[in-house]
Amino acid sequence: MRFTGTESYVATEDLTVAVNAAVTLERPLLVKGEPGTGKTELARQVAGALDLPIIEWTIKSTTRAQQGLYEYDAVSRLRDSQLGDERVNDVRNYIRKGKLWQAFEAETKTVLLIDEIDKADIEFPNDLLQELDRMEFFVYETGETVKAKHRPIVVITSNNEKELPDAFLRRCFFHYIRFPDPETMKRIVEVHHPGIKQELLATALTQFYELREQPGLKKKPSTSEVLDWLKLLLAEDLSPEDLRREGANALPKLHGALLKNEQDVHLFERLAFMARRQR
Repeated sequence: MRFTGTESYVATEDLTVAVNAAVTLERPLLVKGEPGTGKTELARQVAGALDLPIIEWTIKSTTRAQQGLYEYDAVSRLRDSQLGDERVNDVRNYIRKGKLWQAFEAETKTVLLIDEIDKADIEFPNDLLQELDRMEFFVYETGETVKAKHRPIVVITSNNEKELPDAFLRRCFFHYIRFPDPETMKRIVEVHHPGIKQELLATALTQFYELREQPGLKKKPSTSEVLDWLKLLLAEDLSPEDLRREGANALPKLHGALLKNEQDVHLFERLAFMARRQR
């Protein structure tokens, strides 16, 4: 069971090594990187490449670790008891299985994606240490222990919004997805926009990387954003000459796909104004 990338996902050598190492060690794979660099998509592609089902748990600021195991609906049980409903005699009717429980009881090996773990409370990762380590947990309401039938491949993503606890990090295999270099980006673009003219691609990527490296930029555009930008360029049937003319004024053509806040737009507007004054 080895991951080598897929036709629709360009995986660098160090990324495939990380995935296969985590599978071999049976450790969660903790993937960090800029937003838009394909961390979430990686888990889906691993599942597709290994022909495994995927269970996705998207974390929010209000998510609690217990929700990944199960939730007991005591309020519904109380209401049903007042109505004389016979369902109250079996507490299992009021237990909602979480994503970990679903992965543990699956009849085949699965890929379990815990997406954007850094959005939750700082204690969230520590609250899952034992469950992810031992691949089991105890259900207090029923007195049963749920054990994984097949140890899932766990992929955990983080946008680095907050530091994760050391005890949690020790139990993971870590990989940081670096932003693609121009050659890798060309391969990624070819997957999403096959047959794109090389002169247009070269001109667009030159402008894109120059924009990313501009000092003072608040939010650097990501891989997903450059793909959207190229889609717009193709839809408008723009030529490399069109891009060069626009690039001379600092703000690239259709820059709304790349710049996502007014500070960055104003930065390039000031640069354009200064460039015109120096002529």
